[in-house]
Amino acid sequence: MLPMEQVRSPKGYKLQRMSFETFRRTRPDRPFIVAQLGQSLDGRIATRTGDSRYIGSSPSLDHLHRVRAHVDAVVVGIGTVLADDPQLNVRRCEGRSPARVVIDAKGRLPAAAKCLDGADGVARHVIRASGARGDPLPAGVEIVELPAGPDGHFAMADVAAVLNRLGFDRVLIEGGARIVSQAIDAGIIDRLHLMVSPVIIGSGRNGLDLQPIDLLKDALRPKVDIIPLGEGDILFDCAFRQADAD
Repeated sequence: MLPMEQVRSPKGYKLQRMSFETFRRTRPDRPFIVAQLGQSLDGRIATRTGDSRYIGSSPSLDHLHRVRAHVDAVVVGIGTVLADDPQLNVRRCEGRSPARVVIDAKGRLPAAAKCLDGADGVARHVIRASGARGDPLPAGVEIVELPAGPDGHFAMADVAAVLNRLGFDRVLIEGGARIVSQAIDAGIIDRLHLMVSPVIIGSGRNGLDLQPIDLLKDALRPKVDIIPLGEGDILFDCAFRQADAD
């Protein structure tokens, strides 16, 4: 973890480069996986209408792009693509863009989605349920079939295995909140970058929604560094893997 006495820059540029030293594979069966989530002070990620642009200020966006630049692949769910149509590339800092992976069990991904644009030459993969049909996708997009569960969703451990087979060592799960929550419940997250911005929404969509517990002793207690990003945005850098917490 990062020595807290080194947190001295409001934008944290030097500090964030140092934090990426922990982005390394330590297991043969899956990549190093970092998840990120941006939320309000009251734990909301969107209004009741789904409006979520932009909860975080410019420093949070800068940090997100630096994370993208330090991973091999960025993963999002179909809900994030349909709601935000993100490009998922690196624009706000130096560095290469990662491969793009969309989890789309039912084949709802539109061919015109920005993340499928292959102009930058990066690999693009879509994970679909076995036998699911969808619109024809642009040339060069690889469709990876995976069995879905009775609820129509994938087990996140199976998704991690697919990412491993694709040869990725460092992966960012960028959204949405449901997929991040399922990944935490599945125990495949090594780090969580939770960015909290100084805004109170008061209603709307919650952030993390994990499996319920009855006793506080069963709550997750990651090792956490608290890092000011600037403009009131705060990064909670949570280490779930023991090697990072020591």
